[in-house]
Amino acid sequence: MSTRDVFWSIYREALPVLLIALCGGIFAGLVLEGTLESVERFPGLLVMVPVFLATRGNVYGALGGRISSGLHQGLIPPRFERNERLVNAVVASFVNGIGISIVIGVVTWIALLVIGWEVAAVYELVGIMLIAGTLTSVVMIVGLLALIFAGYKSGYDPDNLVGPVVTTLGDIFGMLFLVFAIAIVEVLA
Repeated sequence: MSTRDVFWSIYREALPVLLIALCGGIFAGLVLEGTLESVERFPGLLVMVPVFLATRGNVYGALGGRISSGLHQGLIPPRFERNERLVNAVVASFVNGIGISIVIGVVTWIALLVIGWEVAAVYELVGIMLIAGTLTSVVMIVGLLALIFAGYKSGYDPDNLVGPVVTTLGDIFGMLFLVFAIAIVEVLA
């Protein structure tokens, strides 16, 4: 296959997914606009949003890379089944996703205290991040695996799908579950 053919193959596979990612990003921005009321109730919330969304991409991008490599090497079949490599990758990503969510809440609280800005209670910030992080982790894992497996079975290179899929799922569901978590913490606090 020539360099030109490889380029067009990658472009043909990635462009539709990137366009969907663009729409997902706009949707996430609209959801963020709707959370601005909660910023007064939970000072520090906006500081956490970009970090939260970025870590979704980091943690689940790594999962997608592992799955993609496993598919290419024939170590992971393109279906949901008990496979040690798949289970280990999923569990590690889930634990990392939850753990980093807690860290985001605590570090944001400490950072805002240090610089002297108003900040919500640490348990509120951690609670928001924990709820949103847990729910997003579940959707990211299931959605990412389903889309990668379906794409792979349809002849798409999963390496071309992982980035846009992770970004889109993370932005959309990250923001939706963040709004949900804010509502839960408002009721409980």
